[in-house]
Amino acid sequence: MKIAEIYKSIQGEGRLTGAPSVFVRTSGCNLRCWFCDTPYASWQPEGEDYAVDEVLAEIEEWDCRHVVITGGEPMLFAEAIPLTRALRASGRHITIETAGTLYLPVECDLMSISPKLAGSGPNAQEHPRWSRRHERQRWQPQVLARLMAEYEYQLKFVIDCPADVDEIDTLLTELPYVPPDRVWLMPQGRTADELAERAPWLSQLASERRWQYCPRRQIEWFGAARRT
Repeated sequence: MKIAEIYKSIQGEGRLTGAPSVFVRTSGCNLRCWFCDTPYASWQPEGEDYAVDEVLAEIEEWDCRHVVITGGEPMLFAEAIPLTRALRASGRHITIETAGTLYLPVECDLMSISPKLAGSGPNAQEHPRWSRRHERQRWQPQVLARLMAEYEYQLKFVIDCPADVDEIDTLLTELPYVPPDRVWLMPQGRTADELAERAPWLSQLASERRWQYCPRRQIEWFGAARRT
């Protein structure tokens, strides 16, 4: 599997915010969000091919219970199946961060799913092929329903404008019942100032629907830096 980076940091998003974690960032993605904050794992994928035992060896370098497999899109790689089985056997807590467009029978304690909204796609004039492909693949309710049925999960939506929240209301009707506390609204932004600008109105909209507001603490703590 192609790996962009493996590092230890602190989970900055969702229900496990604050948990020290080892992050395994796979490189490669089937989508192309215009706001992607890890373009080195999507638009310009970097990294090297690792065998599963090589990934495990690097994880073992840190004494850390929580492991986050992220990307890019980690569900592109069938090696995630033996990797997560080995992590489960070692007693680690496994989070997988995915857009929810692909399914693999992985071991997972928390499936952190970030479905992409209609406004997430790249500019159609600048990237016509990726614009079409992104729109065709970004919303896969059957895959989402299967992941939600088989794993403990959270749904994290990146929000750029208030209209995005209304879209979520519609999309949730296409899924099995989602308890409000499983829905997290996360502001789009690559700097602390951008996040702070959206925080007041977004946190209020989340509260009105009994959803969770998801600040991106890693940007507040470290800025938009790699290995954070």
